[in-house]
Amino acid sequence: MSIIQNIRDKGTVIVIGVISLSLIGFLLMDARSGAAKGLFGGGDSKTIGIVNGKDIGIDEFNAKVKDAEAQYPNTNGGVRQQIMQSVWDQMVAEKIVATEFDKLGLAFTPKEMSTIMFSDEAPQQLKQAFTDPQTGQYDVAKAQQWWAQTRKSKNEEQRQALNSQIIEPMRLNSLYTKYTSMIAGSIYTPSWMTAKENEDDNSFANISYVAIPYSVISDSAIKVTDDDIEKYLEKNKLKYKQEAGRMMSYVTFSASPGAKDSSGVRNLIEGLKPSFAADTNAKTFLARNTTAINFFDGYALKSKMQMPDKDSIINLPEGKVFGPYLDAGNYVLAKKLSTKLLPDSIKCRHILLGTNNPQTGAVIMPDSVAKQKIDSIEAAIKTGADFTTLEEKYSTDEAAKKDKGVMTFDIATIQSENFAKEFGDFLLNEKGETKKVVKTQFGWHYIEILEKKNPQPAYKVAYLAKEIIPSDETINAANAAATKLSGQSRDLKAFDQYVKQNGLTKIDVPAVVKENDAQLGGLQDARPIVKWAFDAKEGEVSEPFSVSNQFVVAVVTKKVKEGLPDVKTVRPLVESLVRNKKKADEIIKKLGKNSSPEAAAAVYQKQVLTTGADSTLTFNAVIINGVGNEPKVAGAAFNKDYQTKVSPPIAGNTGVFVIKVNSISTKPPAPLAVAQQQKNMKQNQLMQSALGKSFEALKKKADIKDKRSKFF
Repeated sequence: MSIIQNIRDKGTVIVIGVISLSLIGFLLMDARSGAAKGLFGGGDSKTIGIVNGKDIGIDEFNAKVKDAEAQYPNTNGGVRQQIMQSVWDQMVAEKIVATEFDKLGLAFTPKEMSTIMFSDEAPQQLKQAFTDPQTGQYDVAKAQQWWAQTRKSKNEEQRQALNSQIIEPMRLNSLYTKYTSMIAGSIYTPSWMTAKENEDDNSFANISYVAIPYSVISDSAIKVTDDDIEKYLEKNKLKYKQEAGRMMSYVTFSASPGAKDSSGVRNLIEGLKPSFAADTNAKTFLARNTTAINFFDGYALKSKMQMPDKDSIINLPEGKVFGPYLDAGNYVLAKKLSTKLLPDSIKCRHILLGTNNPQTGAVIMPDSVAKQKIDSIEAAIKTGADFTTLEEKYSTDEAAKKDKGVMTFDIATIQSENFAKEFGDFLLNEKGETKKVVKTQFGWHYIEILEKKNPQPAYKVAYLAKEIIPSDETINAANAAATKLSGQSRDLKAFDQYVKQNGLTKIDVPAVVKENDAQLGGLQDARPIVKWAFDAKEGEVSEPFSVSNQFVVAVVTKKVKEGLPDVKTVRPLVESLVRNKKKADEIIKKLGKNSSPEAAAAVYQKQVLTTGADSTLTFNAVIINGVGNEPKVAGAAFNKDYQTKVSPPIAGNTGVFVIKVNSISTKPPAPLAVAQQQKNMKQNQLMQSALGKSFEALKKKADIKDKRSKFF
């Protein structure tokens, strides 16, 4: 049954579970060493990075990646690259903070480890594995007994897993807690600053303003020169400083299936239609002929059926076939097998006497004892005993206890593979039974069906589906076109000329491609192309690469050095900002000195507006009602100089503003409880900010050598 199954799925055997520790934006996953060699080549340990003199080995990295991948049912190239990057970030973070732990003399003692393991602070795996099903409490005695036996184990793989999944995360968590506590203890806010912050929080402004949008001057009227951009970059060095990399362009040639491929698949499945209709065993037929949609030996309600033409399918006589029709890249034949009247959901209640622990496999109760007890419970209920009282006293299904054993399941869940079959068979029985003792893999159940809701027709349908895939002819044609571009383009000039002459579309990657990147523009799984680019010369054209359903020919347009980008590279990113700055200068010049909101409005035929009366215009306002994201305007509204005179023109994000402060008011004081909550929130934000900044400072200071590109 699904609730118990969910509990079992969430819990894991101790040596398999994974603890995640939060570390300044990085996930500190398990620190496994030595296991799972060979995921990306194996062999002897090699160094893929060095952080503050401490190596990151490829074997350890591979093991962590493998553990992380196991959490994803479908790991494609894009997801795999994200996992690898996340694992790298996590390992770098661990090495950085480990250096600080050593400097500060922070330690994790065996006594401390035992104290944590055998308390309420124990790792979740232990608590799940050794929770008494009768009391719901962590059984420390059983955990201690297991630990004593495990320490004597000579199974090296088990010992390594225990260290990586239980002990090492505990150690890291303990050390990190001590480290962050030291930082938190050093945070101090002077009373005068607290008072000023409270004043800022409780004050709000009411202003009159005029907004002159930058659009009053056309873009074509403002020329942005290379010199303008260079001056802007010089003033914003830190913002636009870049890592070394490559600027790249590429052309794609689709190898996706075409009309001819589609027609071929349709003809194939059309030819199978007569034999599919005639065959009396749909499951065997589908297994023999292979199908992209697995056979489901159950019934679906019309409201849950997602395929096109479902009305045509359910209106078929039993045994008849509809199609072929298109569905998600497949040509499909649908054969209606049978129809039943089923509810859309079933409400029931049960008492479970579990015979074994789903997490550890440990025996809770002998099967014969459980059967005898459940029979006694059934007999007691038949003679008038209270179900709820018996459920609270005897049931081992902790998940269902919160609702006194009552559960509601939809039809799809009951028929799913994860649902205990015997339990589901009883719920869907056609004998009219409403109460029964049932045995499942979880133990013995006493079940009562309380309600079958919204009965309606449900349909069993078999689907023969064939995916529309590209033929060899289609693939070879795309490859040939890509090879021709590559062969006739010896350099960037020839590449661009060929693209233009043949009407191809060249895609320029706007951002600098880094050495360890896996994505290239819109190409998600382009790691091989990036690796090629860093061995290629400037202007070099690649051989065709196969990426998803296309062939790609790339060219290195520029090798980028570390530092500020050149004007050509950065122009698309900053040109509009520089243009708006020049527009602001012209608008301000036209407004003249000592301009009021009314005078400024008259110059550009705009209206004078007001905002802030709703108390939303505070010093820390991010968005101003009616104005937008204009922090300079919010700041000016609280400038004491502008509370007695009109502000000068303010160059904002969207235009030039002239404001007049009508009033500064104070909100009523918040209730004491709310004020304390706000104070705690601020302190927490301050601490998180301090922790984040401290880690970023450590990261900038750290000596990090990244050698991943030599391996992946």
